Amino acid sequence: MTSASPRKLLLVHAHPDDESITTGGTIARYCAEGTEVTLVTCTLGEEGEIVPIELAQLGSWAADQLGGYRSGELDRACAELGLGSHRYLGGLGRWRDSGMAGTASAAHRRAFTGGSAAEQAAQLMEILEEVRPQVVVTYDAFGGYGHPDHIRAHEITMAACENAPSVQRVFHTVSSQQATAEGLAALREDGVAPFRVPADGELPTVSDERITTELDVEKYLPAKRAALRAHETQLTVVHDGCFALSNDIAQPIPPHEYFVLASGQPEGAESDLFGGLTP
Repeated sequence: MTSASPRKLLLVHAHPDDESITTGGTIARYCAEGTEVTLVTCTLGEEGEIVPIELAQLGSWAADQLGGYRSGELDRACAELGLGSHRYLGGLGRWRDSGMAGTASAAHRRAFTGGSAAEQAAQLMEILEEVRPQVVVTYDAFGGYGHPDHIRAHEITMAACENAPSVQRVFHTVSSQQATAEGLAALREDGVAPFRVPADGELPTVSDERITTELDVEKYLPAKRAALRAHETQLTVVHDGCFALSNDIAQPIPPHEYFVLASGQPEGAESDLFGGLTP
């Protein structure tokens, strides 16, 4: 990329904390390298479970103030990652966390999955036309682990990118089966009480044969861990190599982040989302 045509990366995530868990190292790396990075968050995560007992009454079952609190957490996480460009799809509070499949929250009048996918894709298209990224990152068709909001984020991103002339590549963020197994083995050896280390195959991963891009983010793990800690309602950073969500299941923090190229030419993309792209 030339100075007249700077590298631009746009990521579409469903809830606050998703950006740090799956792509925190990627965001920190590209921001540090001078890439123009924009994050689009689709909801405020109002239906998330809450880790700290003293904040439990923020939940949708009580004061229903979790979304606003998580917006503040996201601001702090973005600052830790060096990210200055952030948007909420349709504006702050337009779409609400739908909750997991089968929950009553999906019937809320502003639920993300209950809204018009065409309207949401058009809202994302407006951002794409303004930002003009060459590379876009979102989830795969399963949403990483099946959350309905992640799946909807995938659907509208793929639809919008089809008509976005600036977009040269679309990637799906995924977890490596091999790297996850290696990370879990290390956690079993270290011990992470009181958190349970899951069995191999328990965490959602994809076969490494499917992975097209392995991004080295080891240098940026301190920023990623700081961003994870900013999401205090949702997770606990156990130590440098491990975090746990509200289910108290330990998850490794690998030194690489992984992607599957969904569209665009693959040459040069093995270790850089922008590798081989022309200005």
